[in-house]
Amino acid sequence: MSSACIATDVRTGIENHNWQHLADGVLEGETLTREQAHAILECPDEELLDLLSAVYRVRRRWFGNQVQLYFLMNAKSGLCPEDCSYCSQSKVSEAEIPRYNILNREKLLDGARAAAERKARTYCIVISARGPNEREMQAVTSIVPEIKKRFNLKICACLGLLTPNQAAALKDCGVDRVNHNLNTSDSFYEEICTTHTFADRLATLRAVRDAGMEMCSGGIIGMGERRDDLIDLAFTLRDLGVQSIPVNFLNPIEGTPLAGRNDLNPRYCLKVLAMFRLANPDREIRIAGGRELHLGSMQALGLYAANSIFVGDYLTTKGQSPDADYQMIRDLGFEIVHNSEASAC
Repeated sequence: MSSACIATDVRTGIENHNWQHLADGVLEGETLTREQAHAILECPDEELLDLLSAVYRVRRRWFGNQVQLYFLMNAKSGLCPEDCSYCSQSKVSEAEIPRYNILNREKLLDGARAAAERKARTYCIVISARGPNEREMQAVTSIVPEIKKRFNLKICACLGLLTPNQAAALKDCGVDRVNHNLNTSDSFYEEICTTHTFADRLATLRAVRDAGMEMCSGGIIGMGERRDDLIDLAFTLRDLGVQSIPVNFLNPIEGTPLAGRNDLNPRYCLKVLAMFRLANPDREIRIAGGRELHLGSMQALGLYAANSIFVGDYLTTKGQSPDADYQMIRDLGFEIVHNSEASAC
């Protein structure tokens, strides 16, 4: 058990496992400390419901009982020159996945139609690449205004590393938000990728911020990182002012260097979500890839900390059916955010 968990110093906010006291501090504007973050990740399983009860109060302050839905379109699959060890689309992956260049206009519109039909607030256009080439940039910037006009969707683009000029072009065409995950801490980054750096990813996020778009950036849990790496990631995202934080749980896909890795259980995943919420109390926290695999029958509990999910499939892996997601949200007594109700974080 963490020494922070049993500390008697009231300033820690978690003496005698008083998670409600910790939530009180966050609600009063206090910043989560490293000691407190460690204590959350090391929370005894028998106190998990107490922790989630406290975290839910923080979630409810900024997001009520609303859940925002996102829909992913894998607009270009495989063919990536990077060596990210977790990714089925990387150059070092032998996973059996579809491989194709960027989709044409009609298929991108079909994806937007599917997003709207599945009650998604945001349509995420994703390509596998180090960064977009001119043709890929043109495909995205030309279709975004039409998608927004026809389907009234928010647009999130995930195109790899971006230059300031590319970020400005995305802003000009109407992209609301750019996703570029930091994935892990600076100190652990070389363990999962060598073809670009953590600093490269930070530079892209800063270009997005400087262009006036929202930043979407999160991580992947379960790649062999330490708890300190998770805390570093959560605090880096906080310090950057990232508006939306997807928390992925590693899906160890066959054919990737991380195939066969299995470091997670549902209870720890819930503690991770709790830590990210208390570190970033007023920011959107999304349960992303690996939700079904690692949370399983406990998925609904994740929404006491997080306030958004992807609906449908992920990039190269399957999600549960949209109807199952809708039922889960109804069973919680929560409601889906519709486009007309949504506001920026």
